[in-house]
Amino acid sequence: MTSRQQLSFPRQHARTQRFTLGAPRAFTVSPDGARVVFLRSGSGTDRANRLWVLDLEGPSSDEGRERIAADPDVLLGGATERLSAEERARRERSREGSGGIVGYAVDGAVELAAFALSGRLYAAELRAGTARELPAQGPVVDPRPSPDGRHVAYAAQGALRVIGADGEGDRELAGPEEAGSADVTYGLAEFIAAEEMSRSRGYWWSPESDRLLVARVDTTPVRQWWISDPAHPDREPAQVAYPAAGTPNAEVRLFLVGLDGSRTEVTWDRAAYPYLARVHWSAAGAPLLLVQTRDQRGQLYLAVDTDSGATRTVHRDEDPAWLELFPAVPAWAPDGRLVRIADEGGARVLVVGDRALTGAQLHLRAVLDIAEHDVLVSASAGTEAAGPETGEIHVYRVNELGIERFSAGAGVHSAVRAGGVTVLVSARPAVAGSSVQVFRDGKQIATIASYAEQPVLTAHARLTEGGAQRIPCAVLLPTGYQEADGPLPVLLDPYAGPHGQRVVAAQNAHLTSQWFADQGFAVIVADGRGTPGRSPAWEKSVKGNLLLTLDDQIEALRDLAERFPLDTGRVAIRGWSYGGYLAALAVLRRPDVFHAAVAGAPVTDLRLYDTHYMERYLGTPEEAPEVYAANSLVTDDGLSAPENPARPLMIIHGLADDNVVVAHTLRLSSALLSAGRPHEVLPLTGVTHMTPQEQIAENLLLLQVDFLKRSLGMS
Repeated sequence: MTSRQQLSFPRQHARTQRFTLGAPRAFTVSPDGARVVFLRSGSGTDRANRLWVLDLEGPSSDEGRERIAADPDVLLGGATERLSAEERARRERSREGSGGIVGYAVDGAVELAAFALSGRLYAAELRAGTARELPAQGPVVDPRPSPDGRHVAYAAQGALRVIGADGEGDRELAGPEEAGSADVTYGLAEFIAAEEMSRSRGYWWSPESDRLLVARVDTTPVRQWWISDPAHPDREPAQVAYPAAGTPNAEVRLFLVGLDGSRTEVTWDRAAYPYLARVHWSAAGAPLLLVQTRDQRGQLYLAVDTDSGATRTVHRDEDPAWLELFPAVPAWAPDGRLVRIADEGGARVLVVGDRALTGAQLHLRAVLDIAEHDVLVSASAGTEAAGPETGEIHVYRVNELGIERFSAGAGVHSAVRAGGVTVLVSARPAVAGSSVQVFRDGKQIATIASYAEQPVLTAHARLTEGGAQRIPCAVLLPTGYQEADGPLPVLLDPYAGPHGQRVVAAQNAHLTSQWFADQGFAVIVADGRGTPGRSPAWEKSVKGNLLLTLDDQIEALRDLAERFPLDTGRVAIRGWSYGGYLAALAVLRRPDVFHAAVAGAPVTDLRLYDTHYMERYLGTPEEAPEVYAANSLVTDDGLSAPENPARPLMIIHGLADDNVVVAHTLRLSSALLSAGRPHEVLPLTGVTHMTPQEQIAENLLLLQVDFLKRSLGMS
């Protein structure tokens, strides 16, 4: 059922960084619809992204022409890129494994782009296609041009600074009160915001380009942890401020800072609403903040008075479970109405002003663009949709007159829009990678090429539903499987946790699962309760009980065994992060069902994970110690509620992981040893929560297959 060609998949998968290299991404459309800006590396194995421009207007010979606006190899003169600690942290939070230009920001006209490269500041003239270095004080992090294109703000050494787009007038706008203080920063997102809130930035320009909203982060209250590298005992451990569940968070304040040196603090009840979750500032209205209570059951939408810094409540939300955060909202519509996504009447809906414009037919995922006559959104099928559309996400235009689907065909679609131009990115079940189409007023006018490699195998995922709860599932059998081959050993390959949808109608998402299938397994991917994309009730049913996610894996397995050739006497499970937690949980709590597991970077003692994530689902350890104990794999007393018999377990963990620290695996291993349970531990030196290193990523797949085959008695 396998071939020599397919055996090369682990190396290709690793070398191409999961087939992401060479694919265009990070699109921006100019407001006049004249050009599209994006990032793309030179090939499917090239890590260095370049900044590209697609011209949509001009002489006929130039229309639809792609050109490079900035090339890191040219700008650095072939030198190796060097990252500051701040930039490495930003990339870890965003799971960015590539190099070169990994992010950029533009002015209002999309004529000037700014980006950091090797800690230095660069600006690109997008019309001319030229790029130059600005003499900024480094190492530079997160540079952003002013809307009028005359200035570039950036963070460096704990301060927010600004320099003229002409390279003149570099100066500090806001910095730590004590020089050299490592605890206070201006203009950077704190760990919790970047890791859990999807807020990666810490400052925002005014539409008039005369001042900025700047976040001040003080990590003094946060407990300090140390991440060491045992393979290099001569190196000093890295100190990180990590807010574990139930412990103090960073103190976040917000200031209005003028280019003229003025400074006004923005005030709200930070004691009651300590989380600064979203900031929006546009010409359509006053600065808009979304702040949340620590338990995330309450939130305020606040408008800022830019003269006094005072805030007024525009809207208030409450939820008995928690309030989800969404991309690009809240925001003002051009006519001044508030745009938000809300959970109302059992559905996740788009609300403009006081009116919900969608219902239970759609499950809103994100707001993509807000225009004068409509709102562009992404959504999956809701509870009252005509069909389940398992794994599909589509793009829709929504206004008071109705809803119109913009994307076509099964797949996972997203879009960027401005100036009458829409860039539609589509991943489909039967085709590798993603296609990028450019539309003007609904008519396709161009495509943007992908240089990503074609995988050496094709995934044949059968999307279905399992169990009485209609759990979304993907089933993958070995390529060329025949009924006469008989029942197959089973490998569950889930993430199955909050914010992690694995059952999607896209080819690349299932390639690794197909490779495992081609090693002789029937692979099942199941998105049970707690995963996104179905309904608010589905997501929030795990409040106080993450163990339900394991129950749903078992329910899906048993139902699918009635329809597919599954040998339920040989069942294994593998996963990373939450999936790693679930894999270890499976063999410890349900060894009657699961016979082996591979747990990558598992969260084992839930008290050691961060505040914003863990308290959302379980409260604090002080309030609910019994809930934490029941949901954890280990407690201070050892293994939590283990069952017999002991099953083979491989645990994999990066020693440099600052998200799920290696203490999780060490505590689990110690508890297993104390209980006399054999297990294998694979420590990865110098590896974080990501595994972008080519040889490591390749060998991890091979070692897992070897372990699973040995554990299940496969020849």
